Amino acid sequence: MSALPWLLPALPLTGGAALLLAGHRADRAAPTAGAALALATCALTAVAARTGPEAAAPFLPGLPVRLAVDGLSAPLAVTVAAVAALVLLAARAGLGPTDSAARSTGLMLLFTGAMLTTVTAATLPLLLMGWEVMGATSWALIGHTWRDRAATGAATTAFLTTRTGDLGLYVAAGAALAGGAAPLALDDLARTAEPWRSLTAAGIILAALGKSAQLPFSFWLSGAMRGPAPVSALLHSATMVAAGAYLLLRTGPLLAATAWGAGLTAWTGAATALVLGLVAVAQRDLKQLLAASTCAQLGFMVLAAGAGATTGGTLQLLAHAAAKSLLFLLAGAWLTTHGTRLLPGLTGAARSPRSLGLLFTTGALCLAGFPPLALWAAKDLLLPAALTRDPWLYATGLTAATLAAVYSTKALWYVWRPAPATTAPPARPALLAPLTLLALACAALTPLALPPLRTALERTVATGVHPAPHLWEAALSGGLALGAAAWAWSAGGPRLRLPGPFPDWLGLERAAHILVVRPVLAAARLAAAFDTRVLERAVDAAAYGTLALARRTDRVAERGLTGAVAVLAAAVRGAGREARRPQTGQLHQYLAQAVAAFTALAVVFVLVR
Repeated sequence: MSALPWLLPALPLTGGAALLLAGHRADRAAPTAGAALALATCALTAVAARTGPEAAAPFLPGLPVRLAVDGLSAPLAVTVAAVAALVLLAARAGLGPTDSAARSTGLMLLFTGAMLTTVTAATLPLLLMGWEVMGATSWALIGHTWRDRAATGAATTAFLTTRTGDLGLYVAAGAALAGGAAPLALDDLARTAEPWRSLTAAGIILAALGKSAQLPFSFWLSGAMRGPAPVSALLHSATMVAAGAYLLLRTGPLLAATAWGAGLTAWTGAATALVLGLVAVAQRDLKQLLAASTCAQLGFMVLAAGAGATTGGTLQLLAHAAAKSLLFLLAGAWLTTHGTRLLPGLTGAARSPRSLGLLFTTGALCLAGFPPLALWAAKDLLLPAALTRDPWLYATGLTAATLAAVYSTKALWYVWRPAPATTAPPARPALLAPLTLLALACAALTPLALPPLRTALERTVATGVHPAPHLWEAALSGGLALGAAAWAWSAGGPRLRLPGPFPDWLGLERAAHILVVRPVLAAARLAAAFDTRVLERAVDAAAYGTLALARRTDRVAERGLTGAVAVLAAAVRGAGREARRPQTGQLHQYLAQAVAAFTALAVVFVLVR
């Protein structure tokens, strides 16, 4: 047992709570303090990942809470802490919100602590606690500019959508308890008895798909782009949206133990990767393109969880975290510089300053899956597992991987296209440092991460099937990526447009309003009308009837009772007057009365004898 696992989430949680309580008084010191706390947390996670500590504490009878930094949780904890530290450093360098710095920094630290709790939790109750705090803080971060009604509306949409999926975790916990998995350890869920095992798997899949913005929940990620750039980089790289994919990878044995869970998960991930890849190609807004690509890239992780390719899915998650946080931060920097997120308005942005352009290119090439970058290696580890399960699943995943090269090249075509000279200010040295580190992670992750990842995943609850890719598979995926990128570059950005519902994210949000929101609101209005027209009138009628009955009772019962009381009172008064007659006050009369009384008693006594 060790105190280190408790310290990992406690440090950012405590620091974030302190900054929130301090409020505006800590605005000046908050960015530096937040970055320092994040760096300290990153150092602690590195130590914990090396030592693999565990900790447990009693919670409810038969339901302890346990933390463990080993196997799958170790690389994820390091990734979460590292991305949070680099994002907070970038926020300190000028990308963070200009107002309420203490509030934004405190919320990001709370969010990081909740994600670390989710990643290191070995039992379902503790995971639920981190999951809930993460959802609440994400709502506050997306709607940080609360005076902007569009931002607060997007935050509410994201919160309610993910909360709909989060209900699945409560269903899963209840089903696991009913099925005999009393400690609710994540490693034991696969041993739950049927039909509770299937219900547990269904709840976990629902929660994971909602949190990771998979179909049909993908639309909430579009509106979440209204948050500040550091918030987008933090929430949508290694933390919130990755939590669902991590949960599916962690509970892979449970999915495999059901007859349907693994297949449903794999096909949902493949469909999301393909369809949201097309949505990304159709976007003209850089942040919307990155958001749709996030859904698509997370689809590969979900596909890996269903196919049992834990190593490929984990490497995909790590590489995506580095690439996407880098790209979101650069998008925020260009938004600040150029005043627009539209790709035509960012023409030539990579040329001034060229340093940011090179960093953006590194992240975009990693996102495109160019060999030998990390996401190419990740897909070549997970796609062979899909091939062993279903050739059509492999074909769908390969097509989606090819689309990644198209939308990444589209973004590069716009930002590198020659444009008139701009007056963009040079990049701040403090901003270049965290972005350069993220770019190096994108470029160097593959050779550095694969051997230790395979060693670490041997200790996880289930590493799954990891067939090594054949040479033809690696050549096919790499060749398709290069060919698609060349075609997209020659076609040019304006030609890469898709008609129909793709630019509007398939109309998923509108469909959700039609199928869910409007019926619920209509039902609420009907309930309110029933309450007003039926229940309220029934209560009024009952009140009026009671009053009428009271008046009738007053006329009939009360008057008769009053007369009876009056007669009784008159009789009592008469008896009192008669009783006072003998009381004359003369002694001889009292003596005569006593003699008469005793005589009467004597007569009665004689007669009775």
